[in-house]
Amino acid sequence: MTHGRLMTFEEKMAVNAQYLALDNAGRHEEAMEIAKTRPLSPELALVWKKFLGKEALLQSGWNLAEAEAKFGPDWLEK
Repeated sequence: MTHGRLMTFEEKMAVNAQYLALDNAGRHEEAMEIAKTRPLSPELALVWKKFLGKEALLQSGWNLAEAEAKFGPDWLEK
């Protein structure tokens, strides 16, 4: 099971707003941590898995909930 949770459209937009506010304030590391709470698109997660590997993707800290919802709980093992 991957970390993270699914979000509504409104929650995703709130994360985007927080990210932009922090990034514009020069708080780039905090902004990136906020960005990682938003689910990564399933397609992008597959590409990153292919090129970075399973462990690197897991260690990246990105929310993988949408990939798990689309591809199943064992998608990283395939």
